[in-house]
Order: sequence, then C-alpha cells, then structure tokens
Amino acid sequence: MKPTSRAPRLTAAVAACIALGTAGTLAGASTAAADSTPSLTAAAADLTEARKAATAPATLDTLSRFFARDGAVARSAAAPRAEGATVPVHTLSPAFVAGRAGASVAQLEFVATKAVSSDGQKASVWAARVGSAWQVVNIATGDDELRYAQLGAAKLAGGTVFKEPQIDAWYVSKGTKVLPLDEDAIRAVGSKGTTLAAYGNRVRAAYGDKLPGSTYAKKGVAGGYDQSAPEPRAAAGSSQAVDERDAGALTVSSVTAGAGAVLAVSLCGVTALRLRRRG
Repeated sequence: MKPTSRAPRLTAAVAACIALGTAGTLAGASTAAADSTPSLTAAAADLTEARKAATAPATLDTLSRFFARDGAVARSAAAPRAEGATVPVHTLSPAFVAGRAGASVAQLEFVATKAVSSDGQKASVWAARVGSAWQVVNIATGDDELRYAQLGAAKLAGGTVFKEPQIDAWYVSKGTKVLPLDEDAIRAVGSKGTTLAAYGNRVRAAYGDKLPGSTYAKKGVAGGYDQSAPEPRAAAGSSQAVDERDAGALTVSSVTAGAGAVLAVSLCGVTALRLRRRG
C-alpha cells in the first residue's frame, strides 16, 4: 500500500495525466475507430519489442540524463539497467464507463519497464507502438506500474491490474470482482472491494457525462481538452526528452494520435502531474 505522504511523480513529459480512452495505438491498433474495442492486453511479442526499445542504447543514455537531473548521481556513473518484467499497463475503459454491453473494465494504455540507476533511483520507461514500431514515449519516476502488477497478481491471480487515473487509484479485476490495491482505491470501493456491476455504476455516475461527445468534452473545460494531436516528440535519445518541466514535449494524446474515444483530459484534475507516494 502507499504511504500517506504525496509527492509529484516527475515525468520526462507530461504524459502522466492519462485520460480515459487514449489507448489504441498499442498492439497494432494505431488507427482504431471511436467505437472500436481496444486490445485488453499486449502479446508476448509486443512485450519483447517494448523491452528492446526500453533497453536500447539511446534509451539508456536518456535514462542516465534523467537520473542525473538533480545532481544525485553523475550522468557517467548512473549505469541504468532494466529490472523485473516488462508489463502491460491498463486504464479504465470509456466503453465500460458508457455501459457498453460486453465492454472490459480496462484497456491497454502502454507497456512499462522498470529501470534502476547505480544509486538506487527507480524509473518507469513507457513504450507504445508508434506506426509500425515500438518506441519509448515517456520516462516517469518510481516503479508504480511493475509494483502494482505484482501486487495485483498476488491478490487476484490472473486478474487485470488497471488504474482509474482521475483519482489515482489502482485495482485488480477478475470475473465479477474488483479489488483495491492502494488507499485511493480503498476509499472508492472499500477494503474488501466490490462487484464489477457496482463498480460500473460508480464510474458511470462519476464520469458518464464526461465521455467523448458530451457537453463537458466539447467545452474543453479546464483548458485541457483537444482531440487534435501533434506528432509524438521527445523520443528516447532526443535533445528534449528528459526535462520533466517541459510540459509541451509529449502528451498522451500525441502518443495515441488516431485512437478513438478520448475523454476530456481535465478529468485528471489533481493528477495532472501523476502523483505517487514516497516509500
């Protein structure tokens, strides 16, 4: 579980505020239509290719600069390495929020690989399919993705671990069960979890009026909604890739340009810089 103190999770670009429905470029779905069903998980070959991108020389060089950004370790001594498994990362599905028959509770968002520096710093390297190739699209501090994947597997073997980014909550779901993996999820569904049906009712009440095509989305409230997306930038090894203060370097919508069902980014609210607990 997460300790109670919060700190911003620094990212190589502001890709941490993941809006619902931005998946679609993964596992070959780069031009998914708005009413299509995104892939639930990544194939073994996808995980292999994503890990290759996360451990490529250019990525390791970018990680060295990322770990050295505050002077904690010299860039030449950072010696970043991949550790643990490369895991698919899922988020709450807009089709599920909309109550679409047969919709999965979560959909694939990106694939993450944990990186560790010589002084013990941790980072999560995010990769997505951009065109025909897997590319690194973001680097974030910490190892939330792998850690929650492991917690979920231990709590509900064979379940799907996913995040509800609007409240920074992590869950694992299988069959009719939705179980919490952190304090935010416990506050939402209780320590013993809830049923899939009850969880669906909760998220429809919370976000059902904020789906694509809604008045909320069309207004672009909070200055965060724009379905037109630039081309992905700040790939590993580029000159601008590791400055976590560069809000324009890369957004989730730019990574997933062409994917359907983008929910208003402003839903992320306080998680505009993805928060994690220190521990």
